[in-house]
Amino acid sequence: MAVYDFQLLLKYLLEHGVAWAPDQEIVYREQVRHTYADMYHRVLKLASALKRLGVQKGTKVGVIEWDSHRYLEMYFGIPGIGAILHTINPRLAPENLIYTMVHAEDEVLIFHEDFLPLVEQLRPRLPSIRNYILITEKEEKSDTRGLDAEYEELLARGSPLDELPDLDENTQATLAYTTGTTGRPKGVYFTHRQIVLHTLVGWGPLAAMGNYGGIGKHEVYMPLTPMFHVHGWGMPYFATLFGFKQVYIGKYEPELILRLVMEEKVTFSHCVPTILQMIITTPAVKGLDLSDWKVMIGGARLTKGLAMAAKELGIKVTAAYGLSETCPVLTLANLKPFMEKKWGEDKQLDWAIKTGFVMPLVKLRVVAPEGKDVAGDGTETGEIVVRTPWLTPGYYKDPERTEELWAGGWMHTGDVAHVDEYGYIQIVDRMKDIIKSGGEWIVSLELENLLSLQEDVLEAAVIGVADEKWGERPLAVLVPAQGAEERITAEAMQEHLQKYVADGVITKWAVPEHYVFVEELPRTSVGKIDKKVLRSRYPAPPDN
Repeated sequence: MAVYDFQLLLKYLLEHGVAWAPDQEIVYREQVRHTYADMYHRVLKLASALKRLGVQKGTKVGVIEWDSHRYLEMYFGIPGIGAILHTINPRLAPENLIYTMVHAEDEVLIFHEDFLPLVEQLRPRLPSIRNYILITEKEEKSDTRGLDAEYEELLARGSPLDELPDLDENTQATLAYTTGTTGRPKGVYFTHRQIVLHTLVGWGPLAAMGNYGGIGKHEVYMPLTPMFHVHGWGMPYFATLFGFKQVYIGKYEPELILRLVMEEKVTFSHCVPTILQMIITTPAVKGLDLSDWKVMIGGARLTKGLAMAAKELGIKVTAAYGLSETCPVLTLANLKPFMEKKWGEDKQLDWAIKTGFVMPLVKLRVVAPEGKDVAGDGTETGEIVVRTPWLTPGYYKDPERTEELWAGGWMHTGDVAHVDEYGYIQIVDRMKDIIKSGGEWIVSLELENLLSLQEDVLEAAVIGVADEKWGERPLAVLVPAQGAEERITAEAMQEHLQKYVADGVITKWAVPEHYVFVEELPRTSVGKIDKKVLRSRYPAPPDN
């Protein structure tokens, strides 16, 4: 008797969520409110519409869209028929946008009307795209502006599929490109099997092991990580699997975010530190009760200063870690039971903002340059290398950089970290951001964290600048807190850091001599501080 070979497919995540919670709500801004059953019907109609356009297994379908109920449909409908969902980052420079779509060989492009001027600019240089589908939120849908179809009309034209087809679980499902901080953006790709495993195992510990009671079936989920960025960290798949109420914000606006949090009773979100900073500093936050809101932070280090500012508003924050190449989750800063029972809140917060503890099925090592694992003493540092079932096999059509990524059979993250006595990872810097000064390494992320604790500092970035005697010295680039512009000084910052020198947290040598005060820090297309731009602005110490 033949044994049935069950395949791990994205459609099974969707089907379970619909069966469990057919009447659960999915909300888009203040414009759309429908059920999981409605969403499933729309996924089947999208799949049918794409097949009528000639989309088949392996066809690349590019998407440029804000976070929305439509994007969620495309998460399932496009890979559900064996096509490949290419989530496009619209914040890339035009030349890099063209590169990613040409390199991916996209054949269909679905895009929001807000990006129509951009698409019209790029279109003459996108020879592989044969179908353009416009998303418009206007009531009148007939004007497709010379394009092939409008999204809602395309769905309305035909009958839905009876069900999504069976596929091999190793069928490629998605493709996305890194932000290209060095050289051209690099394509990372994942299969149905990898995303399903990541959904079940990667985020599963949030329920059983998560801080603040974890997440459960009563959650109201609102992602604040763009859905073009590594599947919105994969959480929309997890939320759909378990039938959470889902709220999609569209274009990020701090006042609307807070209004939806309050009106829809949002309990769980995730974002980069920049978005959290934007939310807690907007005037609309004053007087709101945000004590039911759990927010997971990734993409960059969660400083203690930012975590404490969020905590004052009632927001419960936890850190997580992953990369575009890792689907993305590798670690979560879940507290162990004894930490919650025996430690005070301040010490708990110190661990809740760490890079975190590895997820099940994640084999993570921190290795010294000679390849030996570092001691678990919280001080010895090395590079994080990793293996899990959900890592990208390589960079799409780029064997040379794939070989570098997977040197020695381990994925090299480029992150420098140490491991403490409890097994928690703490990233201390990117290898490219370590400041090499007088034969010693100075960790920029640690300095940024300590500077964030000074009351006059809103945000901090530290880079290395050329020094004739020492090779490099640290330069702190600071955004003053509101009202602190007149009183913040380099001397005050040095005095603040000297306290941590006295406590043995940093060495005297690590304290910067040079400080720059700016209105804002440059950002990458996914909201991280862009140190490449800072290094170009400040190649040498300023005169101060």
